Amino acid sequence: MQLNLSKPIAFFDLETTGLHFTNDRLIEISILKVLPDGTEEQRSWRVNPGIPIPAESTRIHGITNQDVQNKPLFKEVGHEVSRYLTGCDLAGYNALKFDIPVLMEEFLRNDIPFDLSNRNLIDVQNIFMKMEPRTLKGAYRFYCGKELEDAHSAAADTRATYEILKAQLAHYQDAEYEDTTGNKSKPVQNNMHALHQFSSHHRNADLNGQIIYNEHDQEVFHFGKHKGKIVEEVFAVEPAYYDWMMKAEFPLFTKKLITSIRLRMQGKQVRISNKR
Repeated sequence: MQLNLSKPIAFFDLETTGLHFTNDRLIEISILKVLPDGTEEQRSWRVNPGIPIPAESTRIHGITNQDVQNKPLFKEVGHEVSRYLTGCDLAGYNALKFDIPVLMEEFLRNDIPFDLSNRNLIDVQNIFMKMEPRTLKGAYRFYCGKELEDAHSAAADTRATYEILKAQLAHYQDAEYEDTTGNKSKPVQNNMHALHQFSSHHRNADLNGQIIYNEHDQEVFHFGKHKGKIVEEVFAVEPAYYDWMMKAEFPLFTKKLITSIRLRMQGKQVRISNKR
C-alpha cells in the first residue's frame, strides 16, 4: 500500500552512545525520505560523538570508537541533516520517546535551527504496541512475513519501519480501536495527521512527555510532586521549581519550553500592570 502523502515523510533511525538524552550523543543517523509520488531517497550520516562509545553500546550496533574517530562532528553535518528534513513529517520506531528527543537535543546543543511545529510525528512502535504488542523484529515478521536481517543497522531498521507502516495500513484499514473510555474509532488510516494522533500516548508539550497538554490546551506536569498540576500555576506559587528544573538534567527542549512559559507569564503580568 502506498502512503497517502500531502508532503514528504522522513523515516529515520539513530544509533547513539547510550540511552541518556542529555549525556549521550548521536553517532549515526539514517533517513529514508518518501515523497508524495512514492519516490524514495535514503541518506545516512556517521559522526564522531566527541565522547567514547561504551562497549555495551558497540555490542548492540557494532560501531566502534575507531569507526568514528575521523568522522565529522554533528555540528559539522547537522545543518545538512536539518535541510534534508525540510518540509517533512517525521516517522520512526520508538521515535517519540527516543529518536526525536535525541535528535532535537543535538540540534539545540549545536545551535542548529529545527522547527517541529506543523509536522506530523508518527511512531510506528506505538501503533504496533497498541494493536499487536511486539518488538521491531516481531513486527517485521508479523506484518511483512519476513525476518529482519542486520537488526540495529540504521539503514535496515528505517526500511523495515517503512515497510511495517505500509503493512499496518493494509492490515488495520477496517479495524476498530477501543480507548480507555470505551470509545471506538478507526485510527489507523492512510492519513499522516490521523497516524500522528494515534502514535501519541499523550499530547506532549515537550518531547519526552514530562510536560503534556490537558483538555484545555494548558501545559501540565506529568512527573514528580506536581504531576497533574498546571505549569503556570506551579511557577506562580513556587518560582524555585523553575530554577531547579533549569539546573537539573532535563533535556534542552524541556528547558526551552519552560522558559517560554515563564516569559509568557511575565508578558501577562506586564499587560495587567499596564492596564492598571
